[in-house]
Amino acid sequence: MALSPTFSPPVCFKRNAIFCPNTPNFHKPTTRTQTLSAIPPISTAADLSGVAGSFDGTTLAVIGGGSVAALAAVLSLTDPEKRRQQQAEEVGGGDKEVVKNYFNNSGFQRWKKIYGETDDVNRVQMDIRLGHSKTVENVMKMLTEEGSLEGVTVCDAGCGTGCLSIPLAKQGAIVMASDISAAMVAEAEKQAGEELLSGKDNGLPAPVMPKFEVKDLESLDGKYDTVVCLDVLIHYPQHKADAMIAHLASLAEKRVILSFAPKTFYYDLLKRVGELFPGPSKATRAYLHAEADVERALQKVGWRIKKRGLITTQFYFARLVEAVPA
Repeated sequence: MALSPTFSPPVCFKRNAIFCPNTPNFHKPTTRTQTLSAIPPISTAADLSGVAGSFDGTTLAVIGGGSVAALAAVLSLTDPEKRRQQQAEEVGGGDKEVVKNYFNNSGFQRWKKIYGETDDVNRVQMDIRLGHSKTVENVMKMLTEEGSLEGVTVCDAGCGTGCLSIPLAKQGAIVMASDISAAMVAEAEKQAGEELLSGKDNGLPAPVMPKFEVKDLESLDGKYDTVVCLDVLIHYPQHKADAMIAHLASLAEKRVILSFAPKTFYYDLLKRVGELFPGPSKATRAYLHAEADVERALQKVGWRIKKRGLITTQFYFARLVEAVPA
């Protein structure tokens, strides 16, 4: 998928020294904090009126000008937790049931478009598509920089429509892909068949098809060289995310790669704005996670972060970390 430089600035990762995927050599770290990617200032952000209908719990708004303090006061009057409880009551369960219900119904149609190549998306959805694509692109760089993926076993936990599983298989990886949504898994399997089996028509050996399963993160088993979980933790609060991270780490032999929406004052403010415009789809809940909390969860089970980066567009932001055994 083509990426516009406007929306996808170079993403830098830190590994003792500072490392940029587009730079061939390491250079010594400096005492100055490195800016990984631009974050739009509140005073220059987009007008809500043109995009409010596009927001849901995981589409985080960039807001117009005005006083941050005044906006914070307004947001303090909202009650997103009440809406979260209402969602859980409607599906008869907690976070997991809400996520499963959403991505098997309205959420499936919405995110199938966002993850796909159709032109039938608005500018917010297109921006999120670019951001997610950049995340996948950088994960592939992380995985291939140390050598070939031929025969490497990878667990793609929360595979969605196969955005990562399919390119992994094309590189020769043995992929086990899972998602809590049966609709997502069916779509991923369909797209993988169309893309990976086409090699039979030109005489080239076809890659090994990923094994697709309908499972939540806690139900995953087996052992893999690498476990990847992208843009899933946003659906769960920290205490549940801690348990999920520990379980994912127990499945990995060499590394775990995670992406999550980072919890900062600025991003938390944008999230609250997004909750003012839930839209008719009654989207899943969204949780931000402090990087320190994710790192602590990894350290608790004997892992350390080796690389980290931040990927942002106007409406998408994700912290990307690679962890290895300590």
